[in-house]
Amino acid sequence: MRHRSAPLLASLVLVASTGACDAGTGGGDGERPGAGPAAAAPTVPPTPSERLGLGVGWGPDRAELDRAARMVGRMALGDLAGQVIVADWSGTAAPVRMVRDLHLGGVIAFSSNVASAEQVAAVNATLARQVRRRWPLFIGVDQEGGVVERLRGAATRFPAFMSTGAAADPALTRRAYAAGASELRRLGFTVDFAPDADVTSGPDDPTIGSRSASSRPADAAEQVVAAARGFAAAGVLPVVKHFPGHGSVPADSHLTLPVQDGSLRRLEATDLVPFRSAVEAGLPAVMVGHIDVRAVDPRVPSSLSRKVTTGLLREELGFGGLVVTDSLEMAAVTRGRDPRRTAVQAMRAGADVLLMPPSPAVARSALVRAVRSGALPRRRLEQAAARQVALLSHLAAVEAAPGGSAAEASRALSAAAVTVTDGSCSGRLVGDAVHPYGDPAAVAAFVPAAQRAGLTVLLRRSPPADLAEARPRPERRAKERRRAFERRLAAWRRAEAARARRLDAWTEREEARLAAGTPIGFTGFRDALVDGTVAVATDTPWVLGRVTAPTRIATYGDTPAAMDVLVEVLSGRRRAPGRLPVEVPGVARAGC
Repeated sequence: MRHRSAPLLASLVLVASTGACDAGTGGGDGERPGAGPAAAAPTVPPTPSERLGLGVGWGPDRAELDRAARMVGRMALGDLAGQVIVADWSGTAAPVRMVRDLHLGGVIAFSSNVASAEQVAAVNATLARQVRRRWPLFIGVDQEGGVVERLRGAATRFPAFMSTGAAADPALTRRAYAAGASELRRLGFTVDFAPDADVTSGPDDPTIGSRSASSRPADAAEQVVAAARGFAAAGVLPVVKHFPGHGSVPADSHLTLPVQDGSLRRLEATDLVPFRSAVEAGLPAVMVGHIDVRAVDPRVPSSLSRKVTTGLLREELGFGGLVVTDSLEMAAVTRGRDPRRTAVQAMRAGADVLLMPPSPAVARSALVRAVRSGALPRRRLEQAAARQVALLSHLAAVEAAPGGSAAEASRALSAAAVTVTDGSCSGRLVGDAVHPYGDPAAVAAFVPAAQRAGLTVLLRRSPPADLAEARPRPERRAKERRRAFERRLAAWRRAEAARARRLDAWTEREEARLAAGTPIGFTGFRDALVDGTVAVATDTPWVLGRVTAPTRIATYGDTPAAMDVLVEVLSGRRRAPGRLPVEVPGVARAGC
């Protein structure tokens, strides 16, 4: 880790000589030093949260932190160990018994747990009602928009977070994510693991892509802060992720431990910029990813590294809020590691919430044993639990401002983001008929939008049944009926020739029919190369630099609202105001 500059050291000395115990935001195990023997004023006894080393400025005030510290201080050790764990579960019924028996902090929902809006709202309400606590449960979900949405069919779909970078309107971003968070809160969720503060490095980024607002650090930082403030305004906890940055590593931590081999100077100029802005803005929670940061703690996942979590995030960036690990079920931290040791190591590193340990019961037992053996101070668990309890209580008390319609917010974001890189910036871009093909999800969303707008949608049809391939029946008595067989074979060949002529005629008619429409090629998440008169990228826009279509458009999503906006642009009823938030070689311009 780099050394601090002399002016910063001088300012720290001044703070240490004049500040009270709560002036800092440190999250380590040791107590902060006092004012020293030369202080003339009488010493004020520290409050319960000050004794845990908890600072303010990231959400809860001192009174809220003190109440939380007193409550967790009275917990039995087993309950305290369970409180810092957030688990996943199987099925679509509320996992009341698991949460209650292990005294878990809460749960995280995935697509397999969600059948409908009514069902997931009932699950969350049942948990809140039957698991009695004096503070809210941590009920989380990964609902980023774009390719990461666990509530499809139960909540409004939003475009990818990259749409905020294309729209470049922080006020719109805040309104959009406040509306989405209001919907989540009505469904009973208290936490959303979003937004992504990662800065994507481009096409070589295999994990983040359109989940990032931009490849430009300052732009990404601006949108992250705006989105997180929108979430918090609606009373939903935003968890900024994946510290210290997953957008510039060439591997997926779901599959392996990615290596970040950039220098600390380079990371400070790129990956760390949005996280520093998040800390300076007082955002309440950060998720630490599983990344081998060679410049800080070689070969140790950042989620398990005290040098990264406490040293870089808390001490260097000054973050005093809630630290959540990325999923502890991911290969980056499970391969070759004992899950019991992993749980303890993450807490010692400075994490406050252990997300999705492979077995929550095993993780809880490991924490209890570590405290009893002296390997982990009970104070560290109290510190972590107090942050969580105080923050959830603080957000539950927020008088959420009306978030507006989530559907309207999603449409407004797509309308501001849609980008035309090649072709005319105004006027009609297609005829009265269109021929969409390519990514099935995008085509399925586009067809009804085009039909509502009065466009004729041409899709290739299957050939008529009588043009299906025919084959002669096997001959059972070849010797006795040879001549009959030859007559039937000749007749079959004549029939096949006639079928082939009809198939050729049908193909010509079908191609002529499709030629009457404008070919529109859609590329989705897989980034497969498509072309046509119009090429549309519905996820990352890099594919637009590799096609030859005279008109190229990025929508950053295949939601119904995004497709409605696309149709309006194609038919000349709307201009495309967005600009590419990433570099795309091979296109004519960044936008209109």
